[in-house]
Amino acid sequence: MSSKVRVRFAPSPTGPLHIGGVRTALFNYLFAKRLKGDFILRIEDTDQTRYVEGAEKYIIEALEWCGLPYDEGPGKNGGFGPYRQSERKHIYKEYAEELISKGHAYYAFDTSEELDGHRKDHEAKGKTFIYNWHNRLKLTNSLSLTPDQTKARLDAGEDYVIRFLTPQDQKLHLTDIIRGDIEIDTNILDDKVLFKSDGMPTYHLANIVDDHLMKITHVIRGEEWLPSLALHQMLYTSFNWETPQFAHLPLIMKPVGKGKLSKRDGDKLGFPVFPLSWNDSVGYREAGYFPESVVNFLALLGWNPGTEQELFNLQELIDQFSLERVHKSGARFDPDKTKWYNHQYLQQKPDSELASLFQPELIERGISEELVHLDYLEKVVCLIKERANFVSDFWELSDYFFEAPKTYEEKAVRKQWKEDTPKLMADLITVLESISDFSSENVENTVKQWITDKELSFGKVMPPLRLIIVGAMKGPHLFDILSMIGKDNSIGRIEKALSTL
Repeated sequence: MSSKVRVRFAPSPTGPLHIGGVRTALFNYLFAKRLKGDFILRIEDTDQTRYVEGAEKYIIEALEWCGLPYDEGPGKNGGFGPYRQSERKHIYKEYAEELISKGHAYYAFDTSEELDGHRKDHEAKGKTFIYNWHNRLKLTNSLSLTPDQTKARLDAGEDYVIRFLTPQDQKLHLTDIIRGDIEIDTNILDDKVLFKSDGMPTYHLANIVDDHLMKITHVIRGEEWLPSLALHQMLYTSFNWETPQFAHLPLIMKPVGKGKLSKRDGDKLGFPVFPLSWNDSVGYREAGYFPESVVNFLALLGWNPGTEQELFNLQELIDQFSLERVHKSGARFDPDKTKWYNHQYLQQKPDSELASLFQPELIERGISEELVHLDYLEKVVCLIKERANFVSDFWELSDYFFEAPKTYEEKAVRKQWKEDTPKLMADLITVLESISDFSSENVENTVKQWITDKELSFGKVMPPLRLIIVGAMKGPHLFDILSMIGKDNSIGRIEKALSTL
């Protein structure tokens, strides 16, 4: 086997990439990069009946968005292409026939009606029909027919499949990096179809042949492929090829209840399960998540760094990742935690970047030109971002920086708007008019001095003033808001409140 580590992510283009698939790609990528190896994308599109237009493009775009570009794959030939199985279909038949010539596989001519009959017959007797050692000599295949009969059927162009000849009475010893040693009794295995009557290989054959020809050293894939490990190991042995190392990743489990995470869970609980939007399903990108936060939370679904650290950039993940620290048991998906991660990454971003992300929404809302200026937006963002999980939260947290409140929170009005409030607010207008330096600090000192001189309580002035300026009892330091919206705006809002409240 080549000394250079080579791993592959091999999705089927049957629809959008599930977040579990993205995690499989991520773990392959981290493993390869840590060991200075190659990360290969292979599109497993042998099942043409389930092929979905646009799915391959989606897979590639999702990996790019997550910052996990592949070294080899469609459009990036590293000398082991083509990287779509449908473009490699001429390769597989000779390997299937090689297994027949070595006595590890055989032609089977049973029709689907015949097999269906056997299945129903078994069910009626309370048994399960398995095509393997205990009945294969009673079925229609090249083991039960004479060589001449087999040749005659092939020459006549009869439909056939090629099945693997699973050895009888053997104990297989398999090794998985995550799960350790596994023992399998070959008598419980069926003779899987390797080559179909439509001239296409099944997943099992194509997968093994491609991994061998592409010099894959480590196969890192989801736990759902664990039942195939025995067959894959036997195929390597039958071809006399070196077996790559296997690692089967734990499932990502539902947030509540049993079973693995599905699109239905996302629809029901209102969180994305796809990296990018697909038809009517909103993706993480469109829901406002940063790719770094998606990569970070996915890395910790099933992998444990062995420390308390929760925030990792991609380079830190590469430096610390190892398959030995991947758990065997499923990892429960926590939608609240994904938001927490996005919140952390949002706080780390420069205000200038966040202002640029916020600006298009304000332009779309028709906010005046001087208020969508990036300098102003940076100051707004700096004041409100700590309460936000997403850039899409900014408007609700900051609308009062851009327009006067149209309504006032009823509960707050009942609580804060007392009999003497209008008189105090009218007096406050005079105070604000007298201020020439309208900086936050100066406005604060002047207003507080006036409150003290008049022997008023802060509770009589500050809460109703916030209600007038913001429309609700929310927002950052009030004098920062007054300074930002300016003297004329501040006075205008008080006057408007006096006439409407």
